[in-house]
Amino acid sequence: MSASLRFIIVPKVAHPWFDEVHKGAKIRAAVLGRELGTEIIIDYQPPASCDVTAQNAILEKLVDLRPDGIAVDPVDTIAHMTAIRRIRSLGIPLVLFDSPSPDPGITGIGNDFSQQGSIAAERLAGLIGYAGKVAIMKGYSTAPNHKARCEAQVAVLKKYPEIHVVDGGTDNDDIETAHRAALTVLEAHQDLTGYLCCDASGPVGIARAIKQTGKTGRVKVVGMDGIRPILEAIKEGVIDASSATIPEMQGAMAVLMLWQASLGLRLPQTVDTGIDLITQDNVDQFLNRAD
Repeated sequence: MSASLRFIIVPKVAHPWFDEVHKGAKIRAAVLGRELGTEIIIDYQPPASCDVTAQNAILEKLVDLRPDGIAVDPVDTIAHMTAIRRIRSLGIPLVLFDSPSPDPGITGIGNDFSQQGSIAAERLAGLIGYAGKVAIMKGYSTAPNHKARCEAQVAVLKKYPEIHVVDGGTDNDDIETAHRAALTVLEAHQDLTGYLCCDASGPVGIARAIKQTGKTGRVKVVGMDGIRPILEAIKEGVIDASSATIPEMQGAMAVLMLWQASLGLRLPQTVDTGIDLITQDNVDQFLNRAD
């Protein structure tokens, strides 16, 4: 083994949720490195915007560094990402995080994203008495995890004939975009009873819009994920619950998988890091663990 290992993490975009992934990766790298007697360097490379071209450009530059492994949360399906094809052709270990893997040769680290979306939609349906108008905010259009969550939410709500689904806007994994979109939706649908979303930007922007328009409690919100602004909004009662991935664990598992891949070991296709349902009953537990 070399004197040091360099693993690179490339998220969709610079965002507080991905900061938690980075934190989990650094903690696990420190522990693993100490036990191995090897320095493990975590190189975090977030694109400035959630865009497939921007992410591909970063990955292309990283290939030339010949790192010991790369973990990426793909903005698009990997078949459409030329940089990923080049990484694989050069034999650089690669894993996906916060994303399903369609390829048996690439490990996908995360959770069942359809299940996560279904948990959120079922929770919201119950909160509104299985009747009313519900908006679903989309994330980034080509992101596989965002798409799976959205499709699952639509499928759940279709089971209830007295629930009417409307377009909740598209946030492109950006909090300010989510805020503006939610304001537009709340203005257009004064009788809205519920709001869902597909990423961690959506609930933060929606919560801001709900407070700004004085609709706390009138519009039930079930979010996605558990970064501090979401937790605080649940504590305050602006967001009713959130179906949350566990980003620190995704970062930790990415490091472990890349280390094993650097040894030439066979990896599983899927590493399930679980789902938390965060409500007002347990939000304090999550706030106590948050930065």
